[in-house]
Amino acid sequence: MSALAVQVTVLGGGVIGLSVAWFAARDGFPVTVVDRGSPHGGSWVAGGMLAPITEAWPGDEHVLDLGVESLERWPSFAADLGLELSEVGTLAVAVDRADAQVLDQLCAYLGTRGRSARRVTGRELRGLEPGLGPSVRSGLHVPGDLSVDNRALLDALRAACRDHGVRFAEAEPGAEPETASGRNGGVTVIAAGAWSGGLHPKLRGVIRPVKGEILRLAARPGALPPPRHTVRAHVEGRPVYLVPRPGGLVLGATQYEAGFDTGVKVRGVLDLLRDAEAVWPAITEYALVESAAGFRAGSPDNAPVVDWLEPGVLAATGHHRNGLLLAPVTARRALALLREREDS
Repeated sequence: MSALAVQVTVLGGGVIGLSVAWFAARDGFPVTVVDRGSPHGGSWVAGGMLAPITEAWPGDEHVLDLGVESLERWPSFAADLGLELSEVGTLAVAVDRADAQVLDQLCAYLGTRGRSARRVTGRELRGLEPGLGPSVRSGLHVPGDLSVDNRALLDALRAACRDHGVRFAEAEPGAEPETASGRNGGVTVIAAGAWSGGLHPKLRGVIRPVKGEILRLAARPGALPPPRHTVRAHVEGRPVYLVPRPGGLVLGATQYEAGFDTGVKVRGVLDLLRDAEAVWPAITEYALVESAAGFRAGSPDNAPVVDWLEPGVLAATGHHRNGLLLAPVTARRALALLREREDS
């Protein structure tokens, strides 16, 4: 069967869905993206870190290896979209002894996986970022990490999809992917992030929403500019990250199980601001311009599900904290599966 004869319907207009749609359309498949347009999607409410090394943890070896593979594809992926990447790298910092031990564990684990991060003292950290607070005692320097403006990425992916003839439609409540696939003989790709669990029986109980709150801050006149590096910190056991943007930064992110609760909790905002102040005291002079809650697509093992669920229904979901990072490798894998279907 010719690729041009097979309609691909992608459920989800986040980074994963749009990347799959773009790759498929570029390869000659007619593609329609069906999206609910939620402001709480993980792609919209994201920090933009492309950081498999500093996201690594024992037990998630597959996620680390997949992330490193995808990171290697990001420069060409971004270039094709006309996007700029921040290549300054990441500083992972610790405030107290227990936090420093967490980073020591990470560094030791990375060594067992053939990856490396350079240990740095508090003085060395402040040499790289003079605005770091006096309580920052030590850390790791990971120069290979990248970051991207997630919202610019979404805009670029939508434009690339349109340039290759992708159609866009609003989601129809209650539509089942099996029905859509059976009706038109095409392929449905479930890439609806945290909402994917409700779109197919094999994803129920597998994909779940993991809530996170994130803040956007703007540097006011006279305030210290944002850091050059992405700064990831542990503050009394709580993770916090600061991702620079022109004239400000993205500050995140809380993480907890709360279903699809869209409210931003005061406690979450207080924790983020307090912990970020310990790391970068100048944020007290910044303006708070946005607070938002979004949903990551959690999976039991933190690894994505990119495979056939049944003939004509393909999943590309469950990326948890790594949706942006894994977009290139996910789109490549999904396209390979679509091609295999055509050749069978």
